[in-house]
Amino acid sequence: MTQDAFVAADDVSESVATVPVTRISGREAVRARDSVAREEPLEIEIDGSSLAVVMRTPGHDEELALGLLWSERVIAALADVASIRHSAVAPDPESAQNVIQVRLQGGVSVDWQRLKRNLYASASCGVCGKATIEGVLCDAPPIEDRSRFPASFFHRLPERLREAQPTFAETGGLHGAALFAGDGGLVVAREDIGRHNAVDKVIGWALERGLVPLAGHVLLVSGRISYEIAAKALTARVPVVAAVSAPSSLAVDLAERSGLTLVGFLRGERFNVYAERSRVISE
Repeated sequence: MTQDAFVAADDVSESVATVPVTRISGREAVRARDSVAREEPLEIEIDGSSLAVVMRTPGHDEELALGLLWSERVIAALADVASIRHSAVAPDPESAQNVIQVRLQGGVSVDWQRLKRNLYASASCGVCGKATIEGVLCDAPPIEDRSRFPASFFHRLPERLREAQPTFAETGGLHGAALFAGDGGLVVAREDIGRHNAVDKVIGWALERGLVPLAGHVLLVSGRISYEIAAKALTARVPVVAAVSAPSSLAVDLAERSGLTLVGFLRGERFNVYAERSRVISE
């Protein structure tokens, strides 16, 4: 069943800032105002302890935090989370919306040493190389998903993602991520200043609705497919990741070892397929 009705547009008002600009055309200079994507820090706390500070575009912060906790295997199910909300108390009242507090259920333990190490590796763009892949595969085994998609399935995906990005349309400064069902229906789209954050928001949205594992779905991202994005898709059990740009070498390595399919350079009716090629059927 097509699930376009599930898509919720971002609240552009909280994700856009207006700044002064001087527009130059030939010898003419005109002062004006311009819309840019808002970027602010978000501190994620677990049971009162700070986990990380990520730079993000405000909006869907709970989904972002849930997606990050799932991707990093802090939680094994939504039921592990007792509550998640913005801080009610902050040193600066204006910063309260930039602190998200997660309370875990009693008995859910956190391996802080492993978590800090993983977040460092992620921020360093795969600093651990092959060892990083081994770590991911320990907790997220290879995908055995028999879904198949005709080549034509992918042709309009970038256009449909663009149509679901109201803030990008206004600012031109945000990444996007979208989840598509096997029948081609757009399930959800999210925007953020960081492409990893946009993916975490999509996964968090799906987790809240009991849709994870995401067998039979396709994840589309703007920009390139990094190792981190491939790893997040693997933990959410998405069989195919597509992008308008290239995959990284480490992303391809992970895909080949995990049974993940990568579609890169998706432009019109042309694209490249990496790793598990059997999921894309030539017509």
